[in-house]
Amino acid sequence: MSFCGLLTISPRDNMREIQLGSHTVQSHGVKLTKKHMHDWIILVFLVLMVVCLHVAHPFYRFVGKEMMTDLKYPLKNNTVPAWAVPIISLLLPVLIFIAFYFRRRDVYDLHHAVLGLLFSVLITGVITGAIKDTVGRPRPDFYWRCFPDGKELYDRVTGNVICHGERSSIKEGHKSFPSGHTSWSFAGLSFLALYLSGKIKAFDRGGHVAKLCIVFLPLLVASLIGISRVDDYRHHWEDVFAGGLLGYVVASFCYLQFFPSPSHPDGLGPHAYFQMLEESRVSGNPISEEHRQSGDGCNIGLSGRRDKRTPLDELESGRV
Repeated sequence: MSFCGLLTISPRDNMREIQLGSHTVQSHGVKLTKKHMHDWIILVFLVLMVVCLHVAHPFYRFVGKEMMTDLKYPLKNNTVPAWAVPIISLLLPVLIFIAFYFRRRDVYDLHHAVLGLLFSVLITGVITGAIKDTVGRPRPDFYWRCFPDGKELYDRVTGNVICHGERSSIKEGHKSFPSGHTSWSFAGLSFLALYLSGKIKAFDRGGHVAKLCIVFLPLLVASLIGISRVDDYRHHWEDVFAGGLLGYVVASFCYLQFFPSPSHPDGLGPHAYFQMLEESRVSGNPISEEHRQSGDGCNIGLSGRRDKRTPLDELESGRV
């Protein structure tokens, strides 16, 4: 069966038609990637900035003897290791995007979802790293990073700590604010939550609370990752709160850059897809004619006609 369907909405909703199956990776993938080449180049620079900020030397904030009272929490292993964060915040959403692509065959949706996700996570990573290095807040377990043998040493003049622990551990001990695990997790999983809310029409005023449960699930996972950072004594609660807020805000901006609001009538697809439909309509609809001749697609239009071959309920369920 062809992966092609036509969504026609009533005049009251004033929503444009969505065609599936005519824009695949094979037919439009290279062209779409070339069109956004500058965006992919910027992503490379963001990756380099994240790496540079990670290896940069943070600001060593003054830490006196009295302050050590709140920094004597024990050193613990990470409940969620650092290598798991990219898997949860990047790989998991991408797999879901790919699953939607195989059901709906829309390369515009796949490309912009992946692009938006990468921007969300990497921009959050740059902001998080920059704040970490400039603030230099000690972690709750800083005492044992600074004095692994428990023997305290302070400057006689300034009263500042004189650490004799491992340099790498001391360096990481000054990177408490904000939480990187939390900000990265919220950046990726909040983007996923917004993406899912648009795809399943979570805000269609239908009163289906089960849809909200699906939307809240990624946010719950991100929240649990943030809580684990407090439980592991790697961060203060303020670090986690700020990291979560940062990740969510950046994810929202990045999502709206590529997709309409989840509550918008056009929330099913990216902005670029509907722009392409409008351009094809103005130029005489060459894309529809091409796929009509090849038999791989359906008519693209904004006229409000319904394709008798594919009912609306099949499109919404993905069984096309």
